[in-house]
Amino acid sequence: MSTSGTCYLVGAGPGDLGLVTLRAKECIELADVLVYDALSSPELLNWTKAGCEKIYVGKRAKDHSVPQDQINGIIVEKTKAGKNVVRLKGGDPMIFARGGEEAAELAAAGVKFEIVPGISSTIGGPTYAGIPVTHRDHNTQLTIFTGHEDPTKGFTSVDYKQLAQAPGTKVFVMGVARLREICNSFIEHGAAPDTPIALTRWATTPMQKTITGTLSTIADIADAQNFSSPAVAVIGDVVKEREKINWFEKRPLFGKRIVVTRTREQAGELSRALRDLGADVIELPTIRIEGPPDRREFAELVTHAHEYDWLIFTSPNGVERFFDAFFIAYQDARSLGNPRIAAIGEGTAKKIREYRFAVDLIPERFVAEGLIEAFKKEDIENLTMLWVKAAETRDVVGAGLTAMGAIVDNCIAYQTVAETEDPTGARARLVAEGADMITFTSSSTVDHFFDLGIDWPEGCAAASIGPVTSETLRKKGMNPAFEARQHDIPGLVKAIIKYFKQRA
Repeated sequence: MSTSGTCYLVGAGPGDLGLVTLRAKECIELADVLVYDALSSPELLNWTKAGCEKIYVGKRAKDHSVPQDQINGIIVEKTKAGKNVVRLKGGDPMIFARGGEEAAELAAAGVKFEIVPGISSTIGGPTYAGIPVTHRDHNTQLTIFTGHEDPTKGFTSVDYKQLAQAPGTKVFVMGVARLREICNSFIEHGAAPDTPIALTRWATTPMQKTITGTLSTIADIADAQNFSSPAVAVIGDVVKEREKINWFEKRPLFGKRIVVTRTREQAGELSRALRDLGADVIELPTIRIEGPPDRREFAELVTHAHEYDWLIFTSPNGVERFFDAFFIAYQDARSLGNPRIAAIGEGTAKKIREYRFAVDLIPERFVAEGLIEAFKKEDIENLTMLWVKAAETRDVVGAGLTAMGAIVDNCIAYQTVAETEDPTGARARLVAEGADMITFTSSSTVDHFFDLGIDWPEGCAAASIGPVTSETLRKKGMNPAFEARQHDIPGLVKAIIKYFKQRA
């Protein structure tokens, strides 16, 4: 047996990124080759290491991007070549996902493989729809079956007579196209026509939609609402519990599609907050952070930071770049000496505290002008200040402090450039599906978004984190729907909630 490569058959869960297992994340991070399908959250692609080969083999009913035998060939070939291969499959790889077939192919080929279970949509989907598949008041038995069998068999191996007469809950997947036929088969074999049934499509994602009815009515309801796959169906009295415990679809931003334009590394905080509130988040980074244009000068200024009376930070990026460089030069935090430290806002201050340094000054308004106002309460004449900044930052801070008699040196820690990569296909999705809101957290995100040449989606609002960003939006001919009163990520999230609440 080959020991040079391993193939991991990994369950990606039903869609919610938070439902992916820790082991699945580990496998994706070490993958040399990622073979993934259409039911995997595209955000999973961000976990891959640089240079990982990504192969899309997505499948939908009647539309197979890559035939199964070719998928088998790909994972065997790549593993035999000494690669760590991750075959990423929606839900659980061994529940109606052909994982057993792929594992058998790997075993026959004599290559190493590992199976990583995932949360199946047959369980996770109903849970997010507020439907417990087992409940002491309703059932003591659960049956799971598929509504889409191998079409080459020429017959069905589903025993609808047995299913119809069996007690408890029945769950099936991949059956929307045959919904009327399935429901009629249940009724023909003795199931009560008024048996409750629920269908949930895109379960556990912000696109989730649930319809309910009975075996006799659900097909007409699905047709009327143009309800399509992928969906999971639940048959039984447990469906009645949805009226009481439907939790996921009641979150304040549920059903709202919101675009995050921050850097890929920084998008997480805002994206997590919006997803937790139910939003469908499209991460479309328009900028990325690169090192300073003059690395030698930056390193020298960091090395001499202990000589200054004040260190001034106006962004979390600047904080991170500064202290990463500082701890390369010094092993002891005390080498920083005793300068006082100022931060433009709570987000920047939080990043400073992560390095175990206290912050001496934070303005009431989290903008450059607010920082200058705060320093007017200090005696800074003839004091030396090191301003850690981006290459393209406005000179409001430097000019304002100099006007008050301070001696200011600019420490350019990074530069902001256009993001050119789009591994998750976010741009295409925005063009195809539109959005309810696009968020902007800096002038650079505004400039580089409009440089993409994407038509502004119809009915879409622009959200601004602060006055400088708002002014840049107006220069682009776009009036912001609102401006966050508190100019940081928590403030922006609050403003987004308020905006949609008022519109509702």
